[in-house]
Amino acid sequence: MTSILHVSDLHFGRPAVPAQIDAIEAAIHAERFDVVAVSGDLSQRARAGEFQRAHVFLRDAGRTSRTIVVPGNHDVMWWRAPLGIGDETALYENYRAYVDEDLEPVLRVPGATFVGLNTAQGVLPATLTWNVRDISIIGHLTKQQIERARRAFDESPSGDARVIVMHHNPVKGQLSQRHGLKNTPKILGAFAEMGVDLVLCGHDHQEAVHFVEHTRKGTVISTAGTVSNRSRGGRPSSYNVIRVGGDEIDITTHVWSAEAKDFVAGPHKCFAR
Repeated sequence: MTSILHVSDLHFGRPAVPAQIDAIEAAIHAERFDVVAVSGDLSQRARAGEFQRAHVFLRDAGRTSRTIVVPGNHDVMWWRAPLGIGDETALYENYRAYVDEDLEPVLRVPGATFVGLNTAQGVLPATLTWNVRDISIIGHLTKQQIERARRAFDESPSGDARVIVMHHNPVKGQLSQRHGLKNTPKILGAFAEMGVDLVLCGHDHQEAVHFVEHTRKGTVISTAGTVSNRSRGGRPSSYNVIRVGGDEIDITTHVWSAEAKDFVAGPHKCFAR
């Protein structure tokens, strides 16, 4: 059984709520999860100071758990190279300096392989829509990234759970009624074809757990809510605790309680693998 704490959209900076961050850090220390997965938006404005606080969070989590993290759209200085014009390496300068050089890490633990995919690629022709408010918001994956994930999974033991970690949500949010990622049917079809068991994502700022059924293999989507003051619809902050076994995926959403001044166990779902 692999235990995972899945958190997203921490937004270190003004939106962060110190009491909630303290509570998550205490839970990580107490529970000693096998993996702490952070699916992007560690910062609010991709500033060095925000990433420095994120670095401390990841450093402390790494004392008890293995960690995997990918960037979110707030972590990208897209204005440095809009539409590919400019120095594209500058987009992730602060993220690489304080969080991780690798934008698409691979983590292997007994029984599970985690593959990070960078969906936060700034402002590109592929991410543009007719809605001006979508600029820098929409996520994108290329065929090359999908093939890289396939190769990483193929190098793992056949019984390993296959887990994708990415920022943008491939399933519509209940309140937003929007996908965060372009070409979601094609992407989810590719995930099913390569046998992905679980996708860890965020971006929508509303917690959700979905099962996407395919003819060959279904995929569980864990969308972690934000841990900040930016929750959609005034919902409380949350994170997901996931346990992946040989024949099931069990997910419990932990929701912030102002009364308890802590995260408490909330909605629970269990799926067959």
